[in-house]
Amino acid sequence: MASSLMKAIVTTGNGGYEKLVYKDIAIPEIMPGEVLIKVLAAGVNNTEINTRLGWYSSSVSQSTNETSDNASDETSDKTLNNSSALQSTDGGWNKQTPFPFIQGTDCCGQVVSTATDVDSNLIGKRVLIRPCIREQGFNSLDNIWIGSDFDGAFAQYVKVRASEVFPITCDWTDAELGTIPCAYGTSENMLHRARLKAGETVLITGASGGVGSATVQLAKRRGARVIAIAGEEKHAAVAEIGADKLLGRSADLLAELGEQSVDVVVDNVAGSQFPAMLKVLKRGGRFVSSGAIAGPIVDLDMRDMYLKDITLIGTTAWDEPVFPNLVRYIEQGEIWPVLAKTFPLASIAEAQKEFLEKKHVGKFVLIPPPVNS
Repeated sequence: MASSLMKAIVTTGNGGYEKLVYKDIAIPEIMPGEVLIKVLAAGVNNTEINTRLGWYSSSVSQSTNETSDNASDETSDKTLNNSSALQSTDGGWNKQTPFPFIQGTDCCGQVVSTATDVDSNLIGKRVLIRPCIREQGFNSLDNIWIGSDFDGAFAQYVKVRASEVFPITCDWTDAELGTIPCAYGTSENMLHRARLKAGETVLITGASGGVGSATVQLAKRRGARVIAIAGEEKHAAVAEIGADKLLGRSADLLAELGEQSVDVVVDNVAGSQFPAMLKVLKRGGRFVSSGAIAGPIVDLDMRDMYLKDITLIGTTAWDEPVFPNLVRYIEQGEIWPVLAKTFPLASIAEAQKEFLEKKHVGKFVLIPPPVNS
């Protein structure tokens, strides 16, 4: 590499878009067990926005829309005041967010160097990075995330443990592969934990988003019947990726589906629809979640849970088969990308603003500038 500097988006603290600073910083130096990767494409997720705003703090009870940069001025002021107070407390996922740092949970890249104790045959290979790292091994649920707990992919280069790097051979573009890690990994993990089987009926909320559209595909791959909830203007697009039945976001679930009509609910929305989702679950049904964008505080009638033998499944730590499964699905042509749009890395604020408008289906992806060799 001719230069020891790289372009990166450095997130300097909790707050608005002004906290996203595009600048030159040193290329990271790899340590034993690590590899250096040239970033080819980096997906945009709710995660990065929520972390910047401090939404993961237990003191926040609003939906992500109410706390987002696109919220009303009054709501935004409250959020940013809240976020400032969170910088020294619990604004991150597992611990204090390590500001200033580089966000970016999704990465498609090319390995450019390896530590001396890592197989040098990785050099030159196109790879995906597993963003959820079980640093104590898969017998512990402790986990850290690239772009949340340490520097991520919103840069020209990123370093990571070699154990989290997965070479991939396919004809997808870099940007298409950049849609995969966080959304599809989160989805595959939920379906894996919920043990979704062929012939079962699954209800998927937020089905037009990155995780939702991935879940539609991955559930169909398992042979399930998919009922998807999305804005009516996106129904045609969600049907194209496999949904069997479409419902609007304000649909009366009980009226549309009836009680005990669904085997599994995959819900990253929560909010006011949560009680109805338990009603439509069959006896012995499974409710699985890895998010709560419509509001983390919900009404739970315990009788719906225990009298129907419902299993509630929370998922953050990814199980060991999840990411290798995704690589295999891609290489065998069993899933496909839903790429909504690409942006230059320097246009991250524009990408996040458009992301929050929720008019797209699938994923936005950032493309770093070419590296001068």
